[in-house]
Amino acid sequence: MKWVTRKNAHVDRIACPWLIRRFVDREAEFLFVGTDDKGVELGHVGGRCSFESILLKYHLTDPALDRLARIVHGADIAEDFGIAPEAAGLKAIAHGFALVHGENDNEKIRLETPLYDALYAWCQQLGGQGR
Repeated sequence: MKWVTRKNAHVDRIACPWLIRRFVDREAEFLFVGTDDKGVELGHVGGRCSFESILLKYHLTDPALDRLARIVHGADIAEDFGIAPEAAGLKAIAHGFALVHGENDNEKIRLETPLYDALYAWCQQLGGQGR
């Protein structure tokens, strides 16, 4: 399936492809479009970031994913930056990838996927603690 999101991805729009490929659609293809294009289904809704919206829509109830979602939320939503202490590190890393790779969103996904694999493994080890 093809998934569409805005170009020049940072935290949430890199975390979502990882989540989708890992838990929803292993063969997912991602298209990056300009900010003027509309019609998103899984964006920021009701205070949630897109990562959290995907968890809700696809009934992903893993406690480790819930913890990861809080980290992604905090790194992506400026008003909620303090929601998880790890959010500051994720935001810095994502910003660094954006500085190095600019608008090459597919390359950012490719390079950051192991980061999300590792962060998810860490969340699994904690068993969702610290929520």
